[in-house]
Amino acid sequence: MQTTRYEQVQEQIYSEKLPNGLSVYLLPKLGFSKTYAVFTTRYGSIDSHFRAGTEELHVPDGIAHFLEHKMFEKKDRDVFQDFSRNGASSNAFTSFNRTAYLFSSTTNVAENLQILLDFVQDPYFSDQSVEKEKGIIGQEIQMYDDNPDWKVYMNLLKAMYQKHPLRIEIAGTIQSISRITKETLYQCYETFYHPSNMLLFVVGAIDPDPIMQLIRDNQGRKQFPPTPRIERFFPDEPQEVGQKRVEHHLSVGLPKCLIGYKEIRLGLTGDELLKLELTTKLVLEILLGDSSRLYQQLYDSGLITETFDFDYSAETDYAYSLFGGDTPDPDRLVETITKEINILQQKGIPADDFERSKRKKMGQYLRALNSVEYIANQFTSYKFNGTDLFQVLPVLEAITLDEANQRLREHCQPQQLAVSVVRSASSEE
Repeated sequence: MQTTRYEQVQEQIYSEKLPNGLSVYLLPKLGFSKTYAVFTTRYGSIDSHFRAGTEELHVPDGIAHFLEHKMFEKKDRDVFQDFSRNGASSNAFTSFNRTAYLFSSTTNVAENLQILLDFVQDPYFSDQSVEKEKGIIGQEIQMYDDNPDWKVYMNLLKAMYQKHPLRIEIAGTIQSISRITKETLYQCYETFYHPSNMLLFVVGAIDPDPIMQLIRDNQGRKQFPPTPRIERFFPDEPQEVGQKRVEHHLSVGLPKCLIGYKEIRLGLTGDELLKLELTTKLVLEILLGDSSRLYQQLYDSGLITETFDFDYSAETDYAYSLFGGDTPDPDRLVETITKEINILQQKGIPADDFERSKRKKMGQYLRALNSVEYIANQFTSYKFNGTDLFQVLPVLEAITLDEANQRLREHCQPQQLAVSVVRSASSEE
């Protein structure tokens, strides 16, 4: 078992790559009573076209999410009840690029960890249960269709991306999931749920030696096929956005407006990707954070509410920033923000704003390290991208004002801008 010490944040990670290829990371947290474990596969909704071995497959949209649902149901029991009997809270989620299974508990950590490993590595699908699940997920898809916050978000991605599967709903459509069969679920499971494509992270009130031995013993009792060679295929995505503006009508009080910039710098991995992400988030904090001049102007004028937020998502194959929320006047909100961006691009970011925002981002990061959920989920995400959550602080510290200005000019380009609006049906007239 290897140990990696991070002096700056006073953390020590214990790690090991098991003979079956599974990467395991343990982070003991002194003084914590809760333990959080996440078992994650590098498989998300965008992985619908791939080659495993010699066979090239194009599977129905939404199958990664469908698979996540089906993993909890076994022939003779429901896994949620297994966790519940051991005092644990369990859950799972599917994102664009990964699927994660997790639990948190303050007792019976060893028993719950065994349950987590065993149920994820023991799939059971039947024709009958797959058909039944289509109805359940179909209702979920319809609920998302009526959710204004989800609709304004997905419509922004669809406006930005012309071909990339990022523009497809994570749960798929009722039509696409109707094509899912027991056989296609097993094909995807056998490809992407091999231990070599997965990561296990446990953080909290743990003693690393017995926990690692438990994991070794658990994995040693199981047989796995040879490591599959996975090749993922994505269409060539044009650099420019597909639509500058998209509008949808649902029952909302105030209109919802999201503004986004589609990234032009792609193909980065590791610390380069981490620096791009942190620099962009810092620029957004300077521009739109609640201590910025623009935020106060927008809030005082009534153009935004407490729902206003911003973020930047960075992956090797896609990245985008987005910001917005409820607003009485989407057009004026877009105009005001883009005008301020243009001014800042010409005049440059004030040094005081840069230093204040950088200190704020570092403080937010250090506070977040008190959350086992944040640590586990972010550590996994960064590790899949070839970098390290505990490198955030030194990378943030090293970002210069010149780099922030360069990033602002590079990322916030008018031709990369897209806008998504959801407003009430009555405003159609």
